[in-house]
Amino acid sequence: MMSPVEATATELLQRLQTRQITAVELTQAYLQRIERWDGQVRAFLQVEGQAALERAAEIDRRREAGQPLGRLAGLPVALKDLICTEGQPTTCASKMLADFRPPYDAAVVARLKQADAILIGKTNMDEFAMGSTTETSVRGPTSNPWDLSRVPGGSSGGGAACVAARMAPLSVGTDTGGSIRQPAAFCGITGLKPTYGRVSRYGLIAFASSLDQIGPLARTAEDAALLLEVLAGHDSRDSTSAQVPCPAYSQTVSEPLDGLTLGVVREHFGEGLDSEVEAAVREAMEVYRSRGARVKEISLPHNRYAIATYYVIGSCEASSNLARYDGAHYGYRTDEQVMRSERAAGRPAGPGAPTAREPDPPLVDMYRRSRAEGFGAEVKRRVMLGTYALSHGYYDAYYLKALQVRRLIRNDFDRAFQEVDLIAGPVTPTPPYRLGEKLEDPLAMYLGDLYTASANLAGITALAMPCGFSREGLPLGLQLQGPPLEEERVLRAAAMYQAATDWHQRQPAGLG
Repeated sequence: MMSPVEATATELLQRLQTRQITAVELTQAYLQRIERWDGQVRAFLQVEGQAALERAAEIDRRREAGQPLGRLAGLPVALKDLICTEGQPTTCASKMLADFRPPYDAAVVARLKQADAILIGKTNMDEFAMGSTTETSVRGPTSNPWDLSRVPGGSSGGGAACVAARMAPLSVGTDTGGSIRQPAAFCGITGLKPTYGRVSRYGLIAFASSLDQIGPLARTAEDAALLLEVLAGHDSRDSTSAQVPCPAYSQTVSEPLDGLTLGVVREHFGEGLDSEVEAAVREAMEVYRSRGARVKEISLPHNRYAIATYYVIGSCEASSNLARYDGAHYGYRTDEQVMRSERAAGRPAGPGAPTAREPDPPLVDMYRRSRAEGFGAEVKRRVMLGTYALSHGYYDAYYLKALQVRRLIRNDFDRAFQEVDLIAGPVTPTPPYRLGEKLEDPLAMYLGDLYTASANLAGITALAMPCGFSREGLPLGLQLQGPPLEEERVLRAAAMYQAATDWHQRQPAGLG
């Protein structure tokens, strides 16, 4: 008999509703899977086993009594560890927030609880969501379930890996420049970045506030639609939340799209694109043609500036957002007893502090040490880049210029969507690379966002799904980008492709 963890979230929900399986049995199956394999994959930072089983038992009692239940009743869901959950550690995979336990739930957590989902644990991520490999986590890297020597992508690498490894049917991630889509592509699953404002950011620990968006990681487009239906909706606590109705995504996702026109971006098929990725994406276009879609070439001329624009804007906003973590108001504080003893002995104030100057005042010394000890190298790099770009004399040359280019990038998309319904192309330039391969070369890592960052800059919706495998058996991803608030169209187009292919049904052979 097939293990329940091999079924999709949609199938599991039906089994739960028809009482073919109980919520307790399903939760136990996933917890056993986590216990068996997470020591190798390291997708989770924290597993809420006992709480999950208690919640599952409560849902089973309510179902047996015929009481009303929520949309996801009994279905386990994993959360990226930067989404506030009342009373549970929410660390951003950083020493800076190692002891933080939020006093409230994020909006999406409240929605999941209202839907009677079972929150099974917090997943690993790049520190403060700054990275593309899940290697900058203070707790160590996550491995790709398809090849444990490879990265799972990032920053939502733990969430993507846990779904790919069948340790949760659904996971919630965040996407600032590709952090849902890139790990979805690397791990062979489906990930959706909703339109900016479609899902509330209340309770999300911010990296770059004008770019961050919460979204689903799932096995299929159908499952992603199911989770998005719960997550999406207006929230008055988020001033950027869109006051527009949300479609019933799960009810329309399987409907075909007649007369679909896909745009293929000329600039996406140039230097740097791996030949296997290109071949898989072009073959996907043939699948769409066979389903009646029209494919035409288009241009996004300012796309080549997306990486530079993204890293200026993202770093500037990170510099501002992370300023609060100073050891006094929020976050890790250095050992003040050690600090005082070092000052008394006349040693330099703080790691790397110059000696040829007057010592810092004690409070400044504490700030300096706390931030130097609490943040990792990648976070420091981006904070310093953003602080420099915002400083006097450089604001106009960098930040203001980046905002102007951001507008040009959005204009390119607006023009393109007058010609086509959706834009299709690669998610990443290459298949998943080896752990440590790009850790010492930040620029090479940043170029991994080449095809994804522009959707965040433009605020549009975009989805990643598997479209093939490399010669080494590594997943390759296809991206679909849609106009603002057209998640329904993107999901239907993805389901249309998945109905004609089986890439999304495959699972890592090494984790049987």
